[in-house]
Formats: sequence, structure tokens, C-alpha cells
Amino acid sequence: MRNFDVKEYISDFEKAYGRRADIEKMADTISERGYDNIVVIGIGGTWAEWHPVVHVAKHYTDVPIILENAAEFCVKTNKRYLTKNSIVLTASDSGNTKEVVAAIKLCKEMGVESACLTRNGESELGKLCDYVVADCGGDCENAYMMYFMLVLRLLYNRGEFPSYPKFADQMATLADNLIRIREEFEPRAAEIARNYAKEPYNIFTGSGALWGETYLFSMCILEEMQWVRTKSVTSADFFHGTLELVEKDVPVFCFKGEDEYRPLDERVERFCEKLTDKLTVIDTKDYVLQGIDDEFRVICSPMILTALVTERLAAHYELNTGHSLKFRRYYRQFDY
Repeated sequence: MRNFDVKEYISDFEKAYGRRADIEKMADTISERGYDNIVVIGIGGTWAEWHPVVHVAKHYTDVPIILENAAEFCVKTNKRYLTKNSIVLTASDSGNTKEVVAAIKLCKEMGVESACLTRNGESELGKLCDYVVADCGGDCENAYMMYFMLVLRLLYNRGEFPSYPKFADQMATLADNLIRIREEFEPRAAEIARNYAKEPYNIFTGSGALWGETYLFSMCILEEMQWVRTKSVTSADFFHGTLELVEKDVPVFCFKGEDEYRPLDERVERFCEKLTDKLTVIDTKDYVLQGIDDEFRVICSPMILTALVTERLAAHYELNTGHSLKFRRYYRQFDY
């Protein structure tokens, strides 16, 4: 596979999965402390990675759980839902994401406790948060896995997700599954990138547990890292504006999930297959997870999609655009 080091990938996964005991301990401590609601704060790709976790958690819990954009949170005047009985969850690979740090500082001023996952425990964010699990990083699926572990462990402690131990145990097989899934998708990733990497405009649709990853790939990968012009829209909202831009030569990417929102994805697929010659459907249901029960497939679906597109497809876009995934003109290049 292009630009993929299997040994390094397995090492990163083992390090991430090795944080399981620390994540569970943090969740148990928060559970003992108690909370009235859970407020999750992220921005950009981190917001996108938290999205399916919050989406799934709402299916199991009665406790209010709110996902906030860090920049919007900092200027929001009405924060009545946030009290000293709240718990704030966040993450930052670097530990210095400007908006997230500002949001947690604000929480601290309000006397609200926070918990974070970060690669750098000595970072500004690591020092600000009341509960920290450090040395957390790596590929996006590792972030998904750790965020799900934290939130689902909280729900397990409330008696709302009794399958947590089985879920966490089965996550030990995730790396092997996602390596195999990458290998299966590799030829298709190369073909898609050859066909569409230099298109002037692309539409990406997704929903439910896959919406965060749809948004992440189109914005944080193609726009930020490849300077490819995209439009990401939920499968539901697609029919209230974006559909008018579909023409014979306009690429549309339909990411199909496995939760109750799947009929919305299928509606987009039916519409677009009649109107464009450049429809690409990527269905997480097509990929087998060995050693992971079907009851966890929705939870794992964004992990599958990130392995397919944010990792494999991105690597082939880089080859076809000739633009390095590591080069930015503006992002983190100067203060703004």
C-alpha cells in the first residue's frame, strides 16, 4: 500500500489501545464524582471525530450530552446548561489547539471540571484539564476508539451500556481488521483518485454516525491538505439546495452508513445515479469485521470509513495532485 507502514501502524494502535486502562480509570473517577450532563468540546477534525461518539451515545443514555464547537462555545452568551455539576470532555493531539485551550480556560474560570485525551500531557491543555490521559495520538481510527471507550465506559457505569467490556475487548482486533480493509480498498482508492483528484468541484454526502467523517474528509483532508474544492452536506439536507448542482459531469461521493439514517443515504444514491456519470458510493457495510460483533458495527463504521478515505484515498489524492498532505499555506503558519 502506498505510504503505509504496517509495523508503525500496529505500533501506534497498540499504544492507543494500551491507554484503555487509563481511559477507564478516568471514566470511573468521573462517574464516582458524578455529573448532571456531558459537554463535549472540539473543533475541526476533533469536532468531527467526537460527532459519531455523541451521536451513538444519545441512543443509549438519558443524561444530556452536548457537542460544542470550541470557537462558538467561547463567544456563546447562553451557557446555562454548563454548571459545576457538568463534566466537559475534549481532546487535542498537540495539546495546543487555540480554540480548545481557550474553551477549557473558560470552563475553568466557571468552576467546571474537564477531561482530555492528548498526545502531550505537558501541553497547555494537558495542564489545564482536571483529568488527563496522555500519550494518545495516531491515526483517526485510534481517536475514534479512545473517544468511544471514554464515553461508553461512562454509560456502562450508569448501567446504560452493559456491553462495554465485550466492546472494549473486541477492539483489540481493530488494527488487523482495518489493515485488511485498507488492502481490499487500495485498488479502488487508486482508481478514484486518478479519476477525480483534479476535478474543479466535488460533492460529499453522509449522515448519522458517518457525518463527522464525511465532513472531516472533505474539509480537513481535501480542502486543507489538498486544496481541492468540495461541498459536504448531510444526506438529508442534500435535497434542500445541493441537489440543483448535480449535473452529468459533477462528482458526487455518497458515504453509506449502517444506522437508522441509511435510507437517507440510499435516497441520495438513487437520485444521483440518474443524473451524474461520476457517482462514487462507499458503503461501510461492504467490509467485514472479524472478531467484532455486529452490535458494534455502527460504532465501528466511522473507523472503517476513515481507513478507506481519510487514510487510503488521501494517500492516492496526494499522488495524483502532486501536492503534499503536509504542506499548508495558512493553517498554523502564523497567528490569525
